[in-house]
Amino acid sequence: MRIAVFGGTGLIGSKVVEELDADGHEAVPHSKSTGVDVITGEGLEGAVAGVDVIVNLTNSPTFDEASPAFFRQSMDNLVNAGRKAGVRHFVVLSIVGVDRVPELDYYRAKVLQEEILAAGPIPYSVVRATQFMEFIDSVLSWTTDGDTVRLPATPIQPISAQDVADAVAEVAVGPPLQGIHNIAGPEVFPLDELGRITLAAGSDHRTVVTDDTAGMFAVVRGDALTGTDDASLAPTRYADWLAAHQDTA
Repeated sequence: MRIAVFGGTGLIGSKVVEELDADGHEAVPHSKSTGVDVITGEGLEGAVAGVDVIVNLTNSPTFDEASPAFFRQSMDNLVNAGRKAGVRHFVVLSIVGVDRVPELDYYRAKVLQEEILAAGPIPYSVVRATQFMEFIDSVLSWTTDGDTVRLPATPIQPISAQDVADAVAEVAVGPPLQGIHNIAGPEVFPLDELGRITLAAGSDHRTVVTDDTAGMFAVVRGDALTGTDDASLAPTRYADWLAAHQDTA
């Protein structure tokens, strides 16, 4: 199959391209660096010519109130280009529980992206993943003040980027789901405890203080960000990922 991977040079995209190519498909990565702009439409016509599947892994440059405009414009352009090219399957990566956290601008924007896809003319699949293990350090940095990290006890079910990429690649070469496939890591942690585990593994001397008002995840209610009952559980455990990450750091 010939597959156009938009956002194909990023964390997940580069792994998806590698996985698809290894399985004998022709995956072509597209991004601004390759001359394709999903907002202006530059390069889109050529990027989707002769393509069987579009995989959209592009992301808004901000997580604030500007993010809905990014997803609306990019999806409108991609859906229109894909329709004209006769693309048979359109895959988007989203977030588990994204429709359960309306307080976050970025989550509302991702819901909009899903809605545009579902309402469009191209058969589609949505892959929703839990929070990436690779982003935990960034989450800690958001609420760090000196040697103190403030984190809520929000339940999190982290998944590795490689496991996400494997799932996206598998869905991309399968029949359109006309719905959502949920994937999650194998373990649930309170975010504050996950912070402590992460800092200890890296010999980081910061201290985690439980603060249910701290950071963007403070607005999450209950277990909204953990895997649903029908979620496929990925194999990589956080301790194993941490060990491998420390070895390559």
